[in-house]
Amino acid sequence: MSLIDNKRATFDYHILETIEAGLELHGYEVRSLRAGLGSLKGARVVARAGEAYLVGATIPAWQAANAPKSYDPERTRRLLLNQKEIARVAAAEGEQGLTVIPIAVYNRKRRLKLEIAIARGKQKQDKRETIKKRDTERELRRTLKNKPRKSNF
Repeated sequence: MSLIDNKRATFDYHILETIEAGLELHGYEVRSLRAGLGSLKGARVVARAGEAYLVGATIPAWQAANAPKSYDPERTRRLLLNQKEIARVAAAEGEQGLTVIPIAVYNRKRRLKLEIAIARGKQKQDKRETIKKRDTERELRRTLKNKPRKSNF
């Protein structure tokens, strides 16, 4: 069960590979995420100096009155990955046409995890195709739902 989703990720990108990463957070950020507050819209993952960071994600403090005055909800947060995963993220970031985006924040036992994806951006015609497929599936579900059932009597 995910706490926050990046709903636009699957619409805007072709997901090639997913990686599970830990997040380095403050306590009031953890409580905020568990309450479902926060947004991954417009966020991305960058690799710098042998470490990976989440940039552009908004996580407000759980209780704004109790948060430090210097708290920035859009601060850069370090991701907890092993060296092989960091190298994969850095290689994907350097490759033409690929980007690394966050997909979801979820609980794994008592820890909060971030699912990140190496993705390629969709073209406009691919997005139209996705919309068309979604509409046809919705129509199919609607017709099956309203279909009268035969009785055996």
